[in-house]
Amino acid sequence: MDELRPQVVFLDIRMPGLTGIEAAREIADLDHWHGEIVFVTAYDEYAVTAFEEGAVDYLLKPVERARLEVTVARLRARLKQTTALPERQDALLQTLAQLQAHMGGRDTPRLRWLQCGMGNTSQLVNVEDVLFFRSDEKYTRVQLPDREAFIRTPIRELITQLDPQQFWQIHRSTIVNLSAVAAVQRDDTGRQRVSLKRHPEVLEVSRSFSHVFRPA
Repeated sequence: MDELRPQVVFLDIRMPGLTGIEAAREIADLDHWHGEIVFVTAYDEYAVTAFEEGAVDYLLKPVERARLEVTVARLRARLKQTTALPERQDALLQTLAQLQAHMGGRDTPRLRWLQCGMGNTSQLVNVEDVLFFRSDEKYTRVQLPDREAFIRTPIRELITQLDPQQFWQIHRSTIVNLSAVAAVQRDDTGRQRVSLKRHPEVLEVSRSFSHVFRPA
């Protein structure tokens, strides 16, 4: 795939084998991929708030010409943007995670327990006790109030298993438990930083995820 030429992919959400969401996540996670993904669906309930962030667009079946023209205009505008590619990719992956969580429905079982490595031992950890998750080279750091542990599940997979009402991704390498957040501060450059109730570490919010703490 030409890494310099923008790509546009149209995907049906409901497909045999991989779903459109799963296929989109694999595409967006490719090294040097630069482009936009448009979903085509007959189910308007999938047109959730995530789309409003502009990371992706969607078309309802049957596709109307006027709506398709809007999508084409939006794609042309976005492909001309000079936003850094890693941030564009972060935003797309976050949107796909939100949409995948929405598709799963409210009754979809969420991850409740983690089997974590702590030194030479393994221990079960209640997910509700986790303050935040952070990528650490080959592992994901699981930060608890009084200790840290490690799992092998990458952030991009972990976010789809966690309760989206309790855990928010704030950086391509960080997921925070909202119940652990003490405050979100913005500096003079517009950067947001999250301070925690029971831990001294301050977490940075990347620009591509700054919308998650946008005032209502």
